[in-house]
Amino acid sequence: MFLLYLFNLIRKCKGFKELCLQNDHKAIMVEIEEALHKLHATARVKHKKDEAKMEVTEPTVSLPAPFALVDAVTQGSPAFQAGLRVGDEIIEFGSINAHNFRNLRDVASVVQHSEGKSLRVGVIRSGQEVHLNLTPKQWSGRGLLGCNLVPLHR
Repeated sequence: MFLLYLFNLIRKCKGFKELCLQNDHKAIMVEIEEALHKLHATARVKHKKDEAKMEVTEPTVSLPAPFALVDAVTQGSPAFQAGLRVGDEIIEFGSINAHNFRNLRDVASVVQHSEGKSLRVGVIRSGQEVHLNLTPKQWSGRGLLGCNLVPLHR
């Protein structure tokens, strides 16, 4: 938008080949300055509106308790392709949740019995509950997932 405005101002100077008179140059510079002030004022107003929207607090929703943390995800792995990220807190992994989780062998068992089948994986990411579909399968790396989980002790 701003570049189009500048282009039109240059065209007012009787084309690219001819030089503008000094008076035309001053007038154009004043127009450019005014346009820049308007542009920045508009951006400030938009930024304030965006901040106000973010400040609106939604009702607090109780999130399920996580039982494991993702501390590594290998690029190109099934976990990576499903959208799992380092820092995700696992709240559901197939049939496993915080109520029935005992140790990571539970997760390993579900993975082994679900090779080639989609698993629902629930995570807490940036304070939000996110659900992914992860299909354990052979790939070029180790294991069937390509990620590392660590248990969260409560």
